[in-house]
Amino acid sequence: MKSLIFEDIGKIKLIEKPLPQIVHPRDAIVKVTLSSICTSDYHIINGAVTQAQKGVTLGHEFVGEIVEIGTEINNLTIGDRVSANCETFCGECWFCKRGYINNCTKGGWKLGCQIDGCQSEYVRVPFADTGLTKIPEALSYKDALFVGDILSSGYFGAELCEIKQNDTIAVIGCGPVGICAMQCAKVLGASKVIGIDINQYRLDIALKNKYADIILNPNNDNISEIIKNETAGRGADAVIEAAGGVNTFEMAWQIARPNGIVAIVAMYEENQILPLPGMYGKNLIFKTGGVDAIHCSKLLDLIKDKKISTDILITKSYTLDKIEEAYKYFDDKTNNCLKLSITQ
Repeated sequence: MKSLIFEDIGKIKLIEKPLPQIVHPRDAIVKVTLSSICTSDYHIINGAVTQAQKGVTLGHEFVGEIVEIGTEINNLTIGDRVSANCETFCGECWFCKRGYINNCTKGGWKLGCQIDGCQSEYVRVPFADTGLTKIPEALSYKDALFVGDILSSGYFGAELCEIKQNDTIAVIGCGPVGICAMQCAKVLGASKVIGIDINQYRLDIALKNKYADIILNPNNDNISEIIKNETAGRGADAVIEAAGGVNTFEMAWQIARPNGIVAIVAMYEENQILPLPGMYGKNLIFKTGGVDAIHCSKLLDLIKDKKISTDILITKSYTLDKIEEAYKYFDDKTNNCLKLSITQ
C-alpha cells in the first residue's frame, strides 16, 4: 500500500509498505477514506518533535471504514464509518479516568509520530474502542474529517476558558484551529468573539461567516487599545492562543484582563518567555498543553445539529499519490490555504 513517510529532517517520501496487521486485541484496521495534513506534521519534518520516528507514516487526522477488529473490541464492528481521535488513549489509567487523555500512560500522540499514521491506504489504530467514534448516518466523511483533531483542539481551547455569560473571548490566530475555537466559544456561551490575525484573508472569513464579531489585524490595529475599548477598559475575559507565532504568546497575556485566563493550544517550535515581574498583579491563569480530545461524540452531534461546521476549512483536495505536491501547496503561505483533504 502507498504510505507517506517521514524519511529524515526536511524529507518526506511516498513509498510502498505492507498492509498493517492486528497486534493487540484492542486494535482495529481502518481503510482510510479521507485524511488531512496538520501543521504538527511539519513540526515533525522540521525536527521539532524529538519523539518522532524516522520512517514512520505521517498523519493523525482521518476518517474511514473499519475492515478488521481485535477480539476485545465490543463497541465497533467491521463496516462502521469512523472518525479518528488524534490521541491514542487506554481509557483506564489515572489520567484517562480524569479526562486527561493527552497524558495517557499507554498512549498520547502516537499515530503519525511514533507509530504509522493515516497518510496511507490503511492504518492500525491502537485502543480503537476509545480512539474511534462512529459517524452518524446523517453526516458524510467530509463532515467528520476534522472532529478528532483541529475541532477537538478548538473546543479544548474554548473549554479551558471557563466561559461565562457575557464573556468576551479573544482568539489569536484565525487558521483552522482558531476558526473552530471561535465557533466553540460561542456554543459555550461567549457573547463576543474577537478574531486576531495578520492574514486579512483569514480575518475576512471569520467575520463573513460570523465566527468572530470583531476582527483585528496587528499590522493595522492597536490590538490592546481596541480590546480595552470593547471591554470597558478591562481586557478580554479569556484569550485562546492558536497561532504559535513569534510574539503571539506575549500578545495573549497582554490583552487578557486581570484574573483572566490564557488558554494556549498553539504548538511552538521555540521556548517562550513568561515575564513574571512584568505581569505581576494581573493574577492571570495560564492553561496549556496538547488537546484532551474527549468530546468527539458531542462534536459530531453539534455538527449534525448545524451548530458547528468545518466545511469551509477545505481549500483544496488531492489524491494520495499527489500528497507530496499537497505538502508543498499547504506550506506555501501565499495560497491562503486553510486545510486540505487527501482522498485515499
